[in-house]
Amino acid sequence: MTHHLDEIDRQIIHALMSDARNTSAPMIADGMNVSAGTIRNRIERLEEAGVIRGYTAIVDFEQAGGRLTSVFMCTVPADERERLALAARSIPGVINVRVLMAGRRDLQVVAVGEETSDLREIARAISGLDIRIEDEELLQTELHTPYSGFRSDEARDPVVTDTVTLADGTAVVEVCVTDDAPIVGHSPSEARDEGMLSTDVVVTSIERDGSIIHPVDDTAIRPNDVVTVLPKEASDEDVLGAFLADDPTAPPTS
Repeated sequence: MTHHLDEIDRQIIHALMSDARNTSAPMIADGMNVSAGTIRNRIERLEEAGVIRGYTAIVDFEQAGGRLTSVFMCTVPADERERLALAARSIPGVINVRVLMAGRRDLQVVAVGEETSDLREIARAISGLDIRIEDEELLQTELHTPYSGFRSDEARDPVVTDTVTLADGTAVVEVCVTDDAPIVGHSPSEARDEGMLSTDVVVTSIERDGSIIHPVDDTAIRPNDVVTVLPKEASDEDVLGAFLADDPTAPPTS
């Protein structure tokens, strides 16, 4: 089962793919209208869900003592792919194994050696597992870049992080509360009494500093809260107006 990602999750992943070593939760939170605690909690959830599986160093092996990196294109029986991939990974010198959805060349094995004799020994070990090596190439350059689909789109509203349509057609909206939003300092019930929110609008949860708050009707809304709203009959414009400043991109007033 896949893990649903909202805009906050996507921006977190993009930032970590760009430079996980030098990217902190406060740096990611800056400009996203959420707290560093929320970012840390989201990262933990992404790790627990298996979306983020780890953090590794990108090594230039040619610079590391002039080592050679080779890519072996292999073919294995479809029903043995996973087992043989794990077996290939255990060979000394192998640093990466990719299983492909293909009939031939469905296994790619990346290996590093100090000289060509090391790579020949790795090739013999791979073949000894009944993996057929179709081709082998020395890797010259490998370029890495974060997935562009998770990059923040400045043309898109930066504070509406997610909209999910339920089976009955009802939209559930997730929104980051801006500093000068009308509802700041008020609870949802107070906001309805004062006409900021339609009586049809239900606030189902508040994510604050990494914690989820339920129930929320008497909880005062704060800046940087991530609020999940069930609009029911109200329009999106009427709902979001309470949680956003007139210009959500403008700096807060002093």
